[in-house]
This record gives sequence, structure tokens and C-alpha cells, in this order.
Amino acid sequence: MRDHWWWRPGWEPGRRFYTWHLTFDGQEDVHRAASAYRAGLAHLDGLTLIPDPWLHLTMQGIGFVDEVDAATVDQVVSAAQDRLAAVPAFEIQLGAGPVVLDPEAILLPARPAEPVHAVRDAVRAAIGDVLPEVPERADGFRPHVSVAYSSGAGPAAPIAGGLAALDVPAATAWITAAELIVLGRDRQMYEWETDARVPLGPPV
Repeated sequence: MRDHWWWRPGWEPGRRFYTWHLTFDGQEDVHRAASAYRAGLAHLDGLTLIPDPWLHLTMQGIGFVDEVDAATVDQVVSAAQDRLAAVPAFEIQLGAGPVVLDPEAILLPARPAEPVHAVRDAVRAAIGDVLPEVPERADGFRPHVSVAYSSGAGPAAPIAGGLAALDVPAATAWITAAELIVLGRDRQMYEWETDARVPLGPPV
């Protein structure tokens, strides 16, 4: 395992970032599963366990707040409203497949992945409607929700053993919107304020 909380390029205390996420406020089944992982992994050292308010599915960044003006953000949100209205609301399962022990996190895969990709593609298209270049790579996206992050370097075996001892049923989440958030990570936790919540279209 390695420490997830190193300061990545551009990040520093107090700096904030515009990014699109799926969040899980009021999603009781997601909170049930996350609570079970927190309880089952609490005895292990080297993990930052994610409380319910900060559970998220990372989607697509725009840029640091001090580098993207408010008018540009408003234009991206307006474009996203049009594009996301064409993406039907959908249901996903978190943790229905094998839980992934990444060197920096414990990940619950989101399945099916295709509708999550559709949301991200729409958001990227909306950004492309406004900016000359869309940040971040289009490929390599793996929809997931992290329930813990690694807070230091050390062997993975104890954490793998802790996960193997758990039997947490998959969580069902109903995705009806994408959120543009203002993200910070000053306290070894991803915390945010919501700038805009953009609804998806009616379910099929």
C-alpha cells in the first residue's frame, strides 16, 4: 500500500477544484454498505475510512477554481443541462463484483458501467462545447466508489485479509443527476460544496 494523500501536481492546502461527481446523499443502501465496510475495517491501521457525506463516484474534472472563471463554469453547466437531459436516469450496483484492493484505495466497482460512461461522455461533451480542450483522458475510466483510502505505506496483506473476512451485500444506487462540485482535500478527505446539480432525463 502507498499513501493516497500525497500532494498531486497543482494541489496545495486551501486550493479548490471544479469537478463533476456522482454523489450519494440520501442513498440509504449505499450508506448501509459503506457502514459495513467501515465497521469491518476499523481495526486495521493505515486506512482512511470514508464517512457517508463524502462518498462519491469521480467523473470528470474541469480545473482549479483560480484558473477557471465563473462565466466559463456557468457555460459548462448550461451545456451539461442540455446534454444530460438526453441521458436517462438509471440504477447501478456498487460492489456487485469483486472489491478491488488498489495500492491507494478500496474500490467498489459500479455495474453496469455503461450508463456511468454515458454520463461522463455527456459531461465531457459539454466541457468541449465551451473549452478548446477537455481536461483528463477520455479512456481508462473505471466507475467505482471508494470506501477507504490508504493513509500510508505498508503491506497489503492485512487489508486483503480484512476484506476477505467481510461479506457485504452489494448496494443499489439510483442515479438521477450529476453534480458539479468545488472539491478540497486539506484534511486527508475529499470534501466539497455543490456548485450545480444537473438532472438526468427520465428513466427508460
